[in-house]
Amino acid sequence: MTIELRNVTKTVGAVTHIKPTSLVLEPGHFNVLLGETGAGKTSLIKLMAGLDPVASGTIMMNGQDVTHVSTQKRRISLVHQFFVNYPHMSVYDNIASPLKIAGMATSEIEGRVEEVARLLQLTPMLNRRPQELSGGQQQRTALARAIAKDSQAVFLDEPLANLDYKLREELRDQLPELFAGRGAIVVYATSEPEEALLLGGRTALMHDGHVAQFGPTAEIYRKPGNLKAAQVFSDPPINTAPIVKQGNRAKMGAASWDLTGAAASLRDGPYTVAVRPNYVLPRATDTARVPMTGTVLVTELSGSESSAHFSTEAGNWVSLSHGVHPYRVGEDHQFFMDASKCFYFAPDGALAA
Repeated sequence: MTIELRNVTKTVGAVTHIKPTSLVLEPGHFNVLLGETGAGKTSLIKLMAGLDPVASGTIMMNGQDVTHVSTQKRRISLVHQFFVNYPHMSVYDNIASPLKIAGMATSEIEGRVEEVARLLQLTPMLNRRPQELSGGQQQRTALARAIAKDSQAVFLDEPLANLDYKLREELRDQLPELFAGRGAIVVYATSEPEEALLLGGRTALMHDGHVAQFGPTAEIYRKPGNLKAAQVFSDPPINTAPIVKQGNRAKMGAASWDLTGAAASLRDGPYTVAVRPNYVLPRATDTARVPMTGTVLVTELSGSESSAHFSTEAGNWVSLSHGVHPYRVGEDHQFFMDASKCFYFAPDGALAA
């Protein structure tokens, strides 16, 4: 089973929501759509689910053209970020509803509902109505319905976005196990890079209605193919600045550093450097040694980490580090960049080194 998109586009009036997109999605792992709100994740899911018409291109499922096939005939399930359940039905009937519509035997329906209810810890709630459940229980009911349906493809459109932190962690940990071995293609949309990394699998980085990069999640995090992909796959935002390469050195305003490896072999000239905030630290270390001074704009403390947004002659940057640091808004502070963790992009945005 595969889902293949061949130069698929979506337009609404004169506005293009999805630019020509080609992807092959396979079972056995999560297929993550990662991008900011408005990047096109939901639009792409609606095309694959048959909820919106394709302006051009072809959608193949398991080798068959389903571009103009109705949603009901595609054997798919869709779970939204909102708790979409039937309020007049019990939890049991909510889970069983697609199986009844499919004409499945009562005994088989009972078996499937009991199985998924056990997996999602819903057994004690089967006789309750959705309004009697917590938010997490309602979303687990929606997930249980998708799993019980035994669909060829399951689309999860930011399904954990409206849950509290603890519930999100619990369900995120459960999801790969819930779908393991079922043979369904699982497509999971999220705006959070950390969530994509935790789910693993393969990730399509989306921006402005097109896929900036697609591949194994950990691999494209370690080596984004272009500047836009690096920006999508970073939270807090990746730091960028124009530099000039001269010989074996890079110059970024008053800061400069030696280049090694592939970066040292680049032609002299202008590039864009990009480095994630966790490699820009408030103190020098064995690897973070390139000094830069910035005026602190905003500071945040999250658990055991501190972040500082600061302005430099190269633009506004972010530092993310362990521990609590004595930043003062409006004052200058020295930071140190780990040059070994820098990406270098050509003027056209392609990865140079």
